Amino acid sequence: MINNGIFTISLDFELIWGGFEKWDLNKLQKYFMVTRRIIPDYLKIFEQHETHVTWATVGMLFADGIEDIKKYTPENIPGYENQALSAYNYIKENDLGESEMNDPIHFAQSLIKLISNVPGQEMATHTFAHYYCNEPGQQPEQFRADLKAHKAIAKELGIELKSLVFPRNQFNEDYLKICKEEGITSVRSNPDDWFWNINTHNEPKLKRLVRGLDAFFPLGKKSSYSLESIDTNNIPYLLPASRLLRAWSPKEEKLNRFKINKVKKEMTVAAKNNEVYHLWWHPHNFGHHPKENMRDLKEILNHFLDLKKRYGMVSLNMKETSILLEEMNKVSV
Repeated sequence: MINNGIFTISLDFELIWGGFEKWDLNKLQKYFMVTRRIIPDYLKIFEQHETHVTWATVGMLFADGIEDIKKYTPENIPGYENQALSAYNYIKENDLGESEMNDPIHFAQSLIKLISNVPGQEMATHTFAHYYCNEPGQQPEQFRADLKAHKAIAKELGIELKSLVFPRNQFNEDYLKICKEEGITSVRSNPDDWFWNINTHNEPKLKRLVRGLDAFFPLGKKSSYSLESIDTNNIPYLLPASRLLRAWSPKEEKLNRFKINKVKKEMTVAAKNNEVYHLWWHPHNFGHHPKENMRDLKEILNHFLDLKKRYGMVSLNMKETSILLEEMNKVSV
């Protein structure tokens, strides 16, 4: 049993699948190639800083070419009213490569294998086709079919998926039963703030603005929480996010110190009070200014090592946290 603060990181690993409906791939080729290049840097830094991480990955990245995607595509695909949101519609309208080697923006099987072989790194699901769980037109059984597709392609790589992050943070409580039935034991939920209540793509601009400002200034509620506050009577366990690590930007350079100091202060509060602090971001967020972003990440992880030394804080990925919660549940029964 762990009675110390817990530092959790979850990453939404997507490449182009994270925004195919709105991004111009021709303008982002370099951005995503830089993202691929720094994945080994992430892994090296995480190992050096004894940091366990959940990589919530879009299932289509597990493929090694378009034939793999066709092989695992479910019959019951999402029926969004807005078909521009469908990865399958995107595939129809674009020529995808025959392998990762000639199309490294849509496929990343080699990186999946690399990540999964590093101790402490958990491969999790961000759904197979970046499934939007609150968009009009999609149905529960389509979500189930999507999860089954990701489980199947992951099994081919010897990977069992136990944790899930809803794409675009479109948290859908009604789908938790399906997650449980498909073997998911932990789900990242959103912070308990009104501006993190995300329904569909058409949300008010004010919410996005306040979410951005909250990275620098104290606008939201307390970010860390106790393990005891998590409901262990129902699986999957809901592990709230504490903070989105906003990427470094020259436009926000003068505010960057506020952001990093805020994260470190919140981590310290969690360590002192034996609470959970759950940091998240997208690996591609570091694609434009990797040097500055990696510098900031190292500062945060060095702070974790200091908190580990001073207060016994530990790093657990989402799967490891769910195992701990299961142990707690058995003790309390």
